[in-house]
Amino acid sequence: MPELPEMEHYRLRLSELIIGSPITGTEVTRDKSININAGQFEAELVGRTIWFVERRGKHLLFHLDNGKRLVLHLMLGGTLFFGSDEERPDRTVQVTIRFATGNLYFIGLRLGYLHFMSVKEADAKLSELGPDPFDKRLTLERFKARFDKKRGALKTALVDQHVLSGIGNCYADEIAFAAKIRPDAKIPSLTDETWERVYNSMHIVLKEAISKGGYMEQPLTAGDTITGGFNDHCQVYDRGGEPCFVCGTAIEQFEISSRKAFVCPVCQKEQ
Repeated sequence: MPELPEMEHYRLRLSELIIGSPITGTEVTRDKSININAGQFEAELVGRTIWFVERRGKHLLFHLDNGKRLVLHLMLGGTLFFGSDEERPDRTVQVTIRFATGNLYFIGLRLGYLHFMSVKEADAKLSELGPDPFDKRLTLERFKARFDKKRGALKTALVDQHVLSGIGNCYADEIAFAAKIRPDAKIPSLTDETWERVYNSMHIVLKEAISKGGYMEQPLTAGDTITGGFNDHCQVYDRGGEPCFVCGTAIEQFEISSRKAFVCPVCQKEQ
């Protein structure tokens, strides 16, 4: 599932590709992917332009020039592609928005969605999201306070979108590795020093992942060599049985609350 770095990478690239370009048409092949009928969807979008693209957690918000929003959540398996019909990947496209400069394809939206909303509706839909990891108001002390009432595993809380927005399975494991703590460490046992390591590691890992295009391997455009670049830099995630890049010990795979998790048993301690 795309997480904060993937969506931030999409935001940055799409801001270069579609801002100010008139929308010339739409195509919807799965009605459940949108929240209004396909005819109304096209009528609302054709002739409009996107002023800017915003990210909130794992969501993208496309701000239209009339004050309306398109709210995107790719969920599991969703990706984006910008280009022509000849260039796009051979996958099922649920929604297409055609711009004067090219087409934006929303692919794999079996669980995801692209909803047309007012400002008030969009804000209400996203109102329960926790703070963004890069929110300047999220100091170390406020970060720690987000976990005050939690008693379970660190990873379970990190992926809880009400606690923080944007972190999922992959980056929770990568953050835990960078902080030298097990993802299944119990929150009440963590020391102040450990919390500081987790806080700092969160910023370091997410910034690096954004700079390398996240871990989603599907290119955003033809000839794209950036998207998915972080996949080769994951230290533990999806590397069960492979040697740790630091100590050579085999990475272990296990489950935390029905989520797969990965850990180096030597480099990562309980607290």
